[in-house]
Amino acid sequence: MATADIRYRQLGYIALNVTDLARSAAFYETTVGLTRAGEGDGLVYLRCSDKHHDIMLVQSAVAGLKRVGWEMENPAALQALIESIGLPVQQADPAEARALGVEQAYRFTEPTTGTTFEAYTGMARAAAPYMPTHTKIARLGHIVIISPDRMATAAFMADKLNFRISDQIDETVTFMRCFPNPFHHSFGVGQGRDAHLGHVNFMVTEIDDIGKAQWRMKRAGAPVVFGPGRHPPSDSIFFYFLDPDGLTLEYSFGMEEFPEHAARPPRAMKQGLDSIDYWGAVPEPGFSALGVIETL
Repeated sequence: MATADIRYRQLGYIALNVTDLARSAAFYETTVGLTRAGEGDGLVYLRCSDKHHDIMLVQSAVAGLKRVGWEMENPAALQALIESIGLPVQQADPAEARALGVEQAYRFTEPTTGTTFEAYTGMARAAAPYMPTHTKIARLGHIVIISPDRMATAAFMADKLNFRISDQIDETVTFMRCFPNPFHHSFGVGQGRDAHLGHVNFMVTEIDDIGKAQWRMKRAGAPVVFGPGRHPPSDSIFFYFLDPDGLTLEYSFGMEEFPEHAARPPRAMKQGLDSIDYWGAVPEPGFSALGVIETL
């Protein structure tokens, strides 16, 4: 099978390591607006959709990123990835796959950052539909990883995993989509001195969700580290804040969508604040600063 046969349904789930599981689970439920979907040994599942889970929190000594799950379009697309990637691939134990609510899952490591990716098929649906609380979350949106070699990471995602580049900001960040998912980016890779988690995004359905979040975070004592503002590349209105471990989370409203065929070419934007926010906001020091990447 060829790389072109690697096709994705969506960003599936993100597993985060947290230092106080009870504290973080409460924050993601009550402040972020996710629904608790289940528990395991030292972990909590949460969702913002009708999937089995969108976020998995795992008790750990160090906070950061455990792995990123990508839902493939079908078993043939998963097989194409396995055959084309050219790297060691580990199949998840069947018992673990059942606990994750998936049919089959395979894991591998992005070479430059050490990020563990999991490609899977057939995630189970939750028994009850997701019911938004204070924030009308539409979906798990994207994840950004900071890499010491942004170009190498982006090349791996494009050449080996069939991701498509949507836009780039010179020397700063590359925005990519898991083809043929239409959203401007489901993955971003930023340039940094070392590899670490950048942020995790949740897309919301109303602009009021952004405004309400600003005051809810203030009441909860959660630091706001960027925004609200509007990103020129994706045209999304954004709002970034920190979880109890200092991991960066984002709400965003609106995003450009690409057709599968005849999509516009990626743009190269100049480095500078004008390329990250139309409104002139400046990131605070804690923005995208923390988040150790756990390696296989």
